[in-house]
Amino acid sequence: MPSRAELLPVALLLSIATAQAAGPPLKFRVLGSEPGPWPQILSSVGFQPDAGASAEIFVLRAPAVGSQTQWLARVQQGAFLILEGPSQIAEQLGFRAGQQRVRVQNVQDTRRPKLPIIWEEALDLPVFELPESARVFARERWDGAPLMAGFRQGLGAVLWVATTPGRNGFERFPYLLHALCDLGLEAPFRSRRLWAFFDSSYRARVDLDYFAARWRQAGIAALHVAAWHFIDSQKDAYLRELIESCHRRGILVYAWLELPHLSEGFWSAHPEWREKTALLQDAHLDWRKLMNLANLQCQRAAVGAVRQMVEKFDWDGINLAELYFESLEGVSNPARFTPLNDDVRREFRQRRGFDPLELFQRGSRRHHSRNADGLRAFLDYRAELSRRIQTEWIVELEAMRRAKPDLEVVLTHVDDCFDARIRDSIGADAARILPLLDRHDFTFLIEDPATVWHLGPQRYGEIARRYRMLTRRTEKLAMDINVVERYQNVYPTKQQTGTELFQLVHQASQSFPRVALYFENSILPPDLPLLPSAAAVVSRAEQIGSSLAVDSPYGVGIPWKGSALVNGRLWPACDGSTLWLPAGPQVIEAATTQAPVRLLDFNGDLRTASSRTDGLEFAYQSSSRALAVLDRRPVRLEIDGAEQTLAPVMLQRTDSARLTYTLRLPRGQHLVTIRTE
Repeated sequence: MPSRAELLPVALLLSIATAQAAGPPLKFRVLGSEPGPWPQILSSVGFQPDAGASAEIFVLRAPAVGSQTQWLARVQQGAFLILEGPSQIAEQLGFRAGQQRVRVQNVQDTRRPKLPIIWEEALDLPVFELPESARVFARERWDGAPLMAGFRQGLGAVLWVATTPGRNGFERFPYLLHALCDLGLEAPFRSRRLWAFFDSSYRARVDLDYFAARWRQAGIAALHVAAWHFIDSQKDAYLRELIESCHRRGILVYAWLELPHLSEGFWSAHPEWREKTALLQDAHLDWRKLMNLANLQCQRAAVGAVRQMVEKFDWDGINLAELYFESLEGVSNPARFTPLNDDVRREFRQRRGFDPLELFQRGSRRHHSRNADGLRAFLDYRAELSRRIQTEWIVELEAMRRAKPDLEVVLTHVDDCFDARIRDSIGADAARILPLLDRHDFTFLIEDPATVWHLGPQRYGEIARRYRMLTRRTEKLAMDINVVERYQNVYPTKQQTGTELFQLVHQASQSFPRVALYFENSILPPDLPLLPSAAAVVSRAEQIGSSLAVDSPYGVGIPWKGSALVNGRLWPACDGSTLWLPAGPQVIEAATTQAPVRLLDFNGDLRTASSRTDGLEFAYQSSSRALAVLDRRPVRLEIDGAEQTLAPVMLQRTDSARLTYTLRLPRGQHLVTIRTE
């Protein structure tokens, strides 16, 4: 007798055969005895699970069956059908397992053929025949056996995979979601809140305006630019062009500092202030050339160099990153262990009565293998020294902000709560730093340590839980994801890409108000279009008749053509393809009237917005300067009821040859009224 799971598709199809989708598919349903990894895969770009009859994406896992005629009718009307492995319906639709078998471990995806995709465990799979209309997306690399394929049918499509995508959903087919998009599926939500790190060494001769447009389309709100290249160089014109291009596109630009590395010129000019390792060598470690910021003269000179650079360029923020010591190998590698400069050795000797260098001198009675108490004392002193230097720099950056009040200050700090070994390895101690949030205004950006890069996306929820226990200012917490080649044995790709990257970004975005990516150059091009959807966070979404109800904690964009009413008001925040909504519950429906002026893009937190006959009005909150992009030239600006002198407006010509107009707005919480031509 057929099981309940086998009978379910037929009953379900009969109940929804006449349903019509309004807009892109929103809900998914997995049919079979177990959901497997599909909820993690589909929810990573915003699709919502549904147990009723409103789903428009169906995943058929064994033992789910149904009628080819019924399924194709539903696909014809706009449904997307995903078939996993061999099944009755897959065979009916033309995906038939043959007698020949192939051992699969090395996979080639047509989207990125040269990318090594290696399965941790090889599988013995049948070689499938495909329907003539099917497009192959992934094959076994050497024999060419198809592993993922699909075809469009009417308004919908069918996607087939030869086996389950893996326990977490990304172990075998990293570009599965991309294949669905190739078949016409559109993600239901978008965000433009991501931060990304940027190093000009990788983009020295590129069209910066082109890249700024690409970054914004990928959901990037702020670029953290490697500032050490510009402290004492002759690259002023490049940096000014970069900042202007980003501002025109609605992207903020932050000065990213990597102290105690300052710049090549500072290192060359001041050999007397160079940091020392436990072997008393100059601390030139990897690309960083570390300075002794425990030395008062060095500290003052470094502050002066940074202040000059901050005043020279039109920055929107400053990121004080990784201001602690080397290295992740800790005391086990004296050649990389810092700080052992004269100032540190002198201060510690005055406190504890011995030179910490003795801890690294074999044969000494103080050698760390024999003297646990002495080593503990130095590691604790080192963590306290790190906290002291970080505090001094936060105070200095806040002083710079008095001259530029719209600057946001960010402290990037490697996580030592999830992996407690980090504290002794590099002197990072978040528990000592987080209380500063009660007295200073900055964002605390938690960096994933390299030691946990191989772990799954769920770690971000646990990291967030631990940090929320350390501060009441949880709105100031943010997460930094390293998108890099990992040194651990990881599968199926060395670098995070595709579904794995989307799950990382989605989990981090659900756990933290802000997410940063290191770095923009390492994000593979196929991932850029879906990044905004992975970063979108929606707590509720439901189609109610002709209206769409959406609730988001941070605000979100939805695909939308034409004009719209939001909570009954004509809504101006739209760019022609996306409707941008504020945080909280919103009800959206089609409008018959066009907004006179459109807020095409905005990188602050939009609170409310409304159209006026001669312009628009909106309220916002922003921890830095905010940028508003309009489709009409502004001629009058009021902020909090007071008329402002209209600063020069940045012009940008769009792909359709229309001009857009970008306004700079102040940091904080404000009500803005704009009148246009």
